[in-house]
Amino acid sequence: MNTDQASRPVVLFDGVCNLCNATVQFILRHDRKEKFLFASLQGEYGRKVLEAHHLPSDNFSSFLLADGDRIFAKSTGALELCRRLGGGWKILYAFILIPAPVRDAVYGYVARNRYRWFGKQDTCYMPTPALKRRFLD
Repeated sequence: MNTDQASRPVVLFDGVCNLCNATVQFILRHDRKEKFLFASLQGEYGRKVLEAHHLPSDNFSSFLLADGDRIFAKSTGALELCRRLGGGWKILYAFILIPAPVRDAVYGYVARNRYRWFGKQDTCYMPTPALKRRFLD
């Protein structure tokens, strides 16, 4: 990872989840300043982040937003991402006022059902050559 990459937050996502991949596509379309990098939780970079933060490496029920030594998970990660994405999306950060256990209960419900509702791929998402520079593995 070069120094430019090291200074940018990384969205870690379940690479086989259709909802997660659609979320990555959404971020790519709306991240005009290219603030975010991406890595699947199943990849080498994702495994290293999970290990460094003592998180289970076999449970991909939350995407993570990694920024330096800080990790934002579940609803807090999603809201922090919206805040940093900017534009009209940052207004969603107001949901941070809802207590985390309530937000995370809703997040968890969606996470537990995402494969059933949105499906699952056999392999991790592969970016186009033009987008490959934004993916760490």
